[in-house]
Amino acid sequence: MSDVTTTDLYEVTMSMSYLREGMGAPATFSLFVRDLPPDRGFLVAAGLEPALDFLAGYRVEQEDVEEFADALHRPVADLEPLLGLSFEGEVRAVPEGRVVFAGEPLLEVTAPLPQAQLVETYLLNQLCHQTVVASKAARCVLAAAGRPVVDFSLRRTHGPWAGLQAARLGAVVGFAGTSNVAAATSLGVPASGTMAHSYIEAFPGEEDAFRAFARAHPGPVTFLVDTYDTEEGVRVAARVLRDLGRGPGCAIRLDSGDLDALARRARALLDAAGLADVGIVASGGLDEFGVDRLVCAGAPIDVYAVGTRVGVAADAPYLDAAYKLVEYDGRPMMKLSSAKVTAPGRKQVFRRPGQPDVIALAAEEPPSPAQLLLGTVMRGGRRTGPPDHWRNAHQRFRADLADLPGPARRIENPEAVRPVRSDALERLTASVRSGIEARLPSRTRAAQRARRGDREGGEHGRSLPHQ
Repeated sequence: MSDVTTTDLYEVTMSMSYLREGMGAPATFSLFVRDLPPDRGFLVAAGLEPALDFLAGYRVEQEDVEEFADALHRPVADLEPLLGLSFEGEVRAVPEGRVVFAGEPLLEVTAPLPQAQLVETYLLNQLCHQTVVASKAARCVLAAAGRPVVDFSLRRTHGPWAGLQAARLGAVVGFAGTSNVAAATSLGVPASGTMAHSYIEAFPGEEDAFRAFARAHPGPVTFLVDTYDTEEGVRVAARVLRDLGRGPGCAIRLDSGDLDALARRARALLDAAGLADVGIVASGGLDEFGVDRLVCAGAPIDVYAVGTRVGVAADAPYLDAAYKLVEYDGRPMMKLSSAKVTAPGRKQVFRRPGQPDVIALAAEEPPSPAQLLLGTVMRGGRRTGPPDHWRNAHQRFRADLADLPGPARRIENPEAVRPVRSDALERLTASVRSGIEARLPSRTRAAQRARRGDREGGEHGRSLPHQ
């Protein structure tokens, strides 16, 4: 099975029809998030790099045609028009690591209609999953308030590739390391890990386990102290560390219970043993909410290890994202479905210091000063430059995070910045809408106007409606 067949069946049926009807003119599709998930004040754009790898290598081969035919219960000959189809289009996108908001295009594809249609599912899969995990991880960095955060998510992510992505996205937003050896090696980030409770249980007692572990690892060690009784585990760990002359760089790990109270007691025991330079690592079901509570309470925790809840973005595991046709053969397109209205035309996002982003038409002149969020990253089916490194994405994230308003950075009850639309985009939207409604039966036109009036009556200023 190739990545070409990693698609929804209707992408194939539509593309077959386009080819049959001779509909191969350029089409632009815009990929955007309609609304932010609950408890999110911003998103971090991610997933572009694997998406570009997919597009650059996209080509429908004979085995793909055969799989399509099998899925459709059609003769292979019926699918032959797809054979040899490759992606030859243009991609404009927001670089990975940038902070984005609802309604802003993450990516726009312009290509012959069948090509642009066939790649929809894969692009949505990559950008949605990785953006939602990167955004969750970014909030952990915010919650930790400068303390190191480490990725422990691999064992419960939705597959090994998702675990590799989670480690990379953690690096993009500033995680200090990962437990994932493959990711650490491929990304060039520190590998981080301690021991499991099973290791402790395999020895006659905790002291035997700690001493054996220290013999195997001559450098700094981290002892897991809550297998039986946490306070006693800390005392044993302190005795072993002191006896062996270990201190700087060493730590104990707390993985369960009241982490605040246990960390305070552990800190007191370590200090009393003359081990003020031994750190405390906390893990066990943590995400940004748990980390925030511990940091705000002043818990003496030096490193936070986050796993399952972050790797699967447990509280908001998906994005309400869409990939919508906005232009075909030079004509702007839009959708009028209730609560899912789209804005027509190719777009650009202008970012200005201290002001809401402006979603504009791609051909508009930007105000001064303004950054353009979308750049051309692929032309003629080929990348316009070398693959982007995650370290570059990290630098972009740091710069955007520093400019993010305080209410959007909050862990509890954040307030997202809402972009506005340019006058030119508003005029085009109204014009295209009028043209579509003029072709509808009178009864349908009246219902459309009524729905629009209800929706617009509840909006304020020029904030974005649901797209």
